Amino acid sequence: MLSASKIKTLAVATVIAAAAASGIAAFAGSPEPGASVPALGTNAAAPDFTGISQWLNSDPLTLQQLRGKVVLVDFWTYTCGNCINTLPYVKSWNQKYKDQGLTVIGVHTPEYPFERDTDNVKTAIKRFGITYPVAQDNRYATWNAYNNQYWPAFYLLDKQGRIVYTHFGEGDYAKTEAKIQALLAQQG
Repeated sequence: MLSASKIKTLAVATVIAAAAASGIAAFAGSPEPGASVPALGTNAAAPDFTGISQWLNSDPLTLQQLRGKVVLVDFWTYTCGNCINTLPYVKSWNQKYKDQGLTVIGVHTPEYPFERDTDNVKTAIKRFGITYPVAQDNRYATWNAYNNQYWPAFYLLDKQGRIVYTHFGEGDYAKTEAKIQALLAQQG
């Protein structure tokens, strides 16, 4: 039989463990699929890529250079499980639609200090077979310009550089691809 002091200690430990678990869950960085956040609104002009420390697989790009193209901006980091799960879809869209006017830009925004190392990012890009441009956003400048809060996050831009669709987390791949197809089909 447990003494009153042991029961009290157990109760306190349980409360602390529950508080720690809820704190970890709150900062996990991935929303429920399709969650909406107060990011930039639809039809808002997309912010340019700012504060990028390194461009990989490409020379530096600006949205002005990409006018006339549909652009998928994918905020990710290479140790994020949800980001890794979306990569086959993002890579497939890049392959299927790049010759039709889609440009995929991966914005690698690190969660942990070791993810800031360019050699680590290059190794991950090679391991995952990513061939599209990747902007290394170590200082969160582009992340903050988009008012982004999650990994992964998709921002789909029309040919005029306006945000027309967002998706946070995994899922809705068919819906995202349909939006890409519809934008590519639009004239101008």
